[in-house]
Parts: sequence; C-alpha cells; structure tokens
Amino acid sequence: MSARLIKPTIELEHAYLDMIKEWKAQEDKLIPWVLGFDASDFPELIQKLENCSKGIGLSEGMVEHSTYWLVNEDNRVVGAVNIRHSLNEKLLHNGGHIGYGIRPSERRKGNASEALRQALNIARSMGTYSALVVCDKNNVGSAKTIQKNGGILENEIEKDGEITQRYWIDIE
Repeated sequence: MSARLIKPTIELEHAYLDMIKEWKAQEDKLIPWVLGFDASDFPELIQKLENCSKGIGLSEGMVEHSTYWLVNEDNRVVGAVNIRHSLNEKLLHNGGHIGYGIRPSERRKGNASEALRQALNIARSMGTYSALVVCDKNNVGSAKTIQKNGGILENEIEKDGEITQRYWIDIE
C-alpha cells in the first residue's frame, strides 16, 4: 500500500473537498470529527488545523490534536486521522487518542488499517506508548481494523443506547 499520512495542505484543496463531497453524498457521518470543520475558506481551515496541533484557540475541554490526511499515489485524499496528544476525562471514556475515517469509495481496501498503523507511529513519536482507540460496537470493520493493529478490548461503555468499545494498543 502506497498511501501515506500527510499534514493538511492547501495544495490538496480540490482532493479534500472531493472527499468531503463524496462522504456527504452518502449521508455518512464525517469521521474524524474535524472533517466537519468549515472548509469554505480553505486557507483558514488549514490554519485552524495547524493551530489545533499547537493548542491555539481550542475550545474549553479540548486537548491539542493533530490532523493528517491519508493520500494515495495519485494525491487523492482517501481518508483522515485525528491524533489527540493527551486524554482528558471525556476522551478517556469516549474518544481515545486516535480517530480515523476513510471515504466511502475507498473502504474495504486496507486503507483504514494503514491509516491507523501510520497514526500509531506518529502518536509514538509524540510520546504516546499505549493508545486508546474506540469504535461503535456495531462498526465491525473498525473493530477488526483496531484488532489488526494490536488492539485489546478493555471494555464496552453504554451511553444513550449506544455501545462504545474501548481498545488499548501498545505501541512498540
């Protein structure tokens, strides 16, 4: 697999917007949550993502977080990853260190596993040696991706009728 995680860049504006358009056309939830940021002023979006990675302008209760795009050999943005630099109480229960998502047309091709594998390496370089990664219990594909990357199920948490599975991955 030749897809790689890169920092968001203005040069990939059209490729990014194409991914978001496809996602919305499927009426699918944008994951990770930062894909929901307003992209109408693209340079501003890139700056906002960079600021978040430095802890600048974060809302109360937020932690520093870095966003990366999964880009294939054709510079097509096929997914995104959001890495939290630390966990607060909320993220410890539901959120974890790493959130990732793959555009609908690129799912079931190994992209999620590759995105998570690369994200774990980045998290390790940030000083995280054990990463919490969560998914909805009904998201079997995500659970398999986490397990493939070494995830060990710690427990399940039910909130408002939704069950979240919490996995820990030791990062070598």
